Amino acid sequence: MSLANCPNCGSLFVKNQFRHICESCYREEEEAFEKVYRFLRKRENRMATMAQIVDATGVKESLLMKFIKSGRLQLAQFPNLGYPCDRCGRQIREGRLCVNCSKDLNQQLEMLQKEEEMKKHRHVEKVYYTSKKDDEN
Repeated sequence: MSLANCPNCGSLFVKNQFRHICESCYREEEEAFEKVYRFLRKRENRMATMAQIVDATGVKESLLMKFIKSGRLQLAQFPNLGYPCDRCGRQIREGRLCVNCSKDLNQQLEMLQKEEEMKKHRHVEKVYYTSKKDDEN
């Protein structure tokens, strides 16, 4: 536990491993979550998109993504919800990267590993021996 400034409002609070915001902001987030959850519990709203939820509840999109990424909103129950890929911004429903970005990064890693292997093979030390000839008179 340590003292920290709340990233939302800037007030000083005691930070612990479970809460990274002050009590006041935490209560506001909980109220926002309840508002979103009540909205989505209605059968007619389960197909809502992120924009529709923001419009209907007034909860910021960034906070909705926080609820999704923390697992508080299960995407399996809401087929039109997603969040942006950390690399390209395409909508995804799991992980941090879309399939294309994941493949691209894996290919780049493989190429880097191959280059490292080639460098290792090229660094074989070459040793040259010379012989000293006796002076002939």
